Amino acid sequence: MSKVIQIKGRGVPVIGDDIDTDRIIPARYLKEITFSRMGQYPFYDERFTAEGSMKDHPFNKPEYQGASILVANSNFGCGSSREHAPQALVRWGIRAIVAESFGEIFAGNCAMLGTPAVTASKSDVAALQALASEKPGADFIIDLEAMVVRAGSMTVHVTMPGSRRNSLIQGTWDSTALLLANAALVTAAAARLPHPSGRPLA
Repeated sequence: MSKVIQIKGRGVPVIGDDIDTDRIIPARYLKEITFSRMGQYPFYDERFTAEGSMKDHPFNKPEYQGASILVANSNFGCGSSREHAPQALVRWGIRAIVAESFGEIFAGNCAMLGTPAVTASKSDVAALQALASEKPGADFIIDLEAMVVRAGSMTVHVTMPGSRRNSLIQGTWDSTALLLANAALVTAAAARLPHPSGRPLA
């Protein structure tokens, strides 16, 4: 199973409160049959004009290409429950998010993708965003055991629900890997279940 204990990467600041899932992934892209192309679409309408020209957005800037830790403000990911929003961010390259607060369902969906969504104080988030803006090459380390973010000379304390933290640290967030790791138990349980015809399933 894939344990998520520490994540290291460069930060990308996305500034603004109440950035909802409609802004993270426009509704017209929900028609995609799979998530495979979602990495093309995060913040699409804020990144591109109707003609396709690039706007001034952090996700477009050369210095943030390859960044993997998003630093946001209050109520990030509010709005609908669509899983497409964290899928789009993860497939763009985001591996963790630090914010003042999150939409609850969005944060839960992040955890199900193995992507920590941790909260920090308003002043600490502002300091992390400033560092990412002034020094785009600076490394950020999110440590889920110590529950801190280390960046530059800063050590910022963060929080997240214990159940999500434990699932990431223990690797149980990955339901597919969990099933495969317990395949023998699944097979044994299936063998005990009766078939509607009265025959066992296995």
